[in-house]
This record gives sequence, C-alpha cells and structure tokens, in this order.
Amino acid sequence: MGSSIGRAIGRYLSEPVANYRPLTTFPSDWLAPTLRPGDVLLVEGNTRVSSAIKYLTQSTWSHACLYIGAALTADVTGEEAPVLIEVDMVGGVWAVPLSKYAAFHTRVCRPALLTAGDANRVVDYALSRLGHTYDLKNMIDLARFLLPLPPLPSRWRRRMLALGSGDPSKAICSTLIAQAFQSVGYPILPAMRRRHSDPGAEDHNREILTIRHYSLYTPRDFDISPYFEVVKPTVQHGFSYRGIVRERAAATQDEPGQAAAAPAAPAPAPALANAGGSAPAPRETELELMPRLDTESAA
Repeated sequence: MGSSIGRAIGRYLSEPVANYRPLTTFPSDWLAPTLRPGDVLLVEGNTRVSSAIKYLTQSTWSHACLYIGAALTADVTGEEAPVLIEVDMVGGVWAVPLSKYAAFHTRVCRPALLTAGDANRVVDYALSRLGHTYDLKNMIDLARFLLPLPPLPSRWRRRMLALGSGDPSKAICSTLIAQAFQSVGYPILPAMRRRHSDPGAEDHNREILTIRHYSLYTPRDFDISPYFEVVKPTVQHGFSYRGIVRERAAATQDEPGQAAAAPAAPAPAPALANAGGSAPAPRETELELMPRLDTESAA
C-alpha cells in the first residue's frame, strides 16, 4: 500500500505546473551538434517538484541529464534517438531523446579536460544503472515537496532535500550523474578548508561536510562548478552581432506600415535680408574670386 501511495504522489509531483511557459534561447536543432558524451544538460523544469527544487536550491535549474551520444543508437541525429540518461521520480533511470526538452530552457555543462576514456567510463556507469527504479515507500521524502514552500534560511534549504529516513537520492535527479563522475575521480565542487575562527564557522563547516556526499548534489552544482564549463550552442554555431542588427532592421522594414521612407533632402538655409530689405547678392565662388585677387595683387 505504501508503494502505491508513493507512486501516486510521484505522479502528482511529476505533472506540469499550470500556466508555465518554458523559454528556449536558441533553435532546438543547434543543441545536438553542440553536445559531447559526458556533457551534463541542465533543464529548467515545469513540474510541481521542479518548483520546489528551484526554491530549495535557489537556482534556475531543477533537472539534470547526462548526454551519452551513440551509446544506445548509431543515429544520434534522429528526433527520438535515446541520447540522454535521466532519473524520473516514477520511471526511474531511463534514456530519453533530446526532443523531450527541445522547448525548454537548458544549459550545457561540459567537464573540462575530461579524457575521452574517462568520459566513456562515466557514460558506462550511467548505462549500468538503466532500469533501476526508486523505492517510493518513504512518504516523508516525497511529501516534503507537497508542503507549501516555507521561508527557510539559505543554510537550511539544501538540508530540506535530505529529510526523511530514506535515501534522499530517490527524488534528486543529479545524484546518478554525481556518482558517475565520482567513479572516475572527477570533482564537481572544490574541496574547501574548514574554518573555525569566522562568525558562523560551525554552520559553514557542517554545510561543507554535507554537500561532499554525492546524494546531495543538485543541478545547480554543475552550473557553479569551477570544473565544468558552460557551452553556449549559439556561440558554437557561430553568429555575427552585426548580422543580428541587419536582420532586425530588415524585419522592421518588412512590417506593414513600417517601410523606411527615403531620406528627405536638407532644406536650404534661409537667406538673410540686407539693410535695404532685399535679399543679398549671391556670393562669389572661390574659383571666380581667385583670378580677380591675382590681378589686384599684380597691380
């Protein structure tokens, strides 16, 4: 019975939030050529549990996937090719296509200087967990996401993810990815020295020890990690900021009623009247004036 209730809660938390409109900042077909095996794809999710994770971690990112490339299929360009390993609250560990997150706000985090061999081992570790499902009997681990989000101090928010007597990794998607990188000794967050003299040092020390365990890594940690570089598909694809300006100008001209008018010729300067009230005589040009000056000088 407990397991069935857990699955019901999991399905409820996995439902999209009403009136949420995801935002993508680049064309979806630019993402696949940018990714490499071992890259971490962060996602701004639109489910109920995503809202809680974003609040508790104070981050835009609520979900993380691992790109595995052609590990499961030779054709990685197909829209339904399973090229991402992710953890679902109900379905467990499975492979999904890039098209699942084509319309979402995403970020590519690449482990800097990770060798090709270690990248393959990271992928193999994730593949070995395919089909694993989470035990949803622990009601506290899931029910904490049903509660209204309390105004917690920042030092307690991450610990909210560890409430309950069960394994907190059962509800955190980035745990599997953290384990995969730790299996090859690749760091995610830097090792920090424990402080003792600063105000609030004890809270700081406890936080350092807490986040060292793989089960409490969150999607945000890959974004702020000094060992992962952020890769922008738009920059990788190539763009010209001058071209963007021209495209915007052309789009403005193409709009109805927005055609650019030919520039008007400058109006002639008004003539100033002389003392008699008539317009002044035209001034001699420089070419007409030069011969007369030469004659006067000779005389």
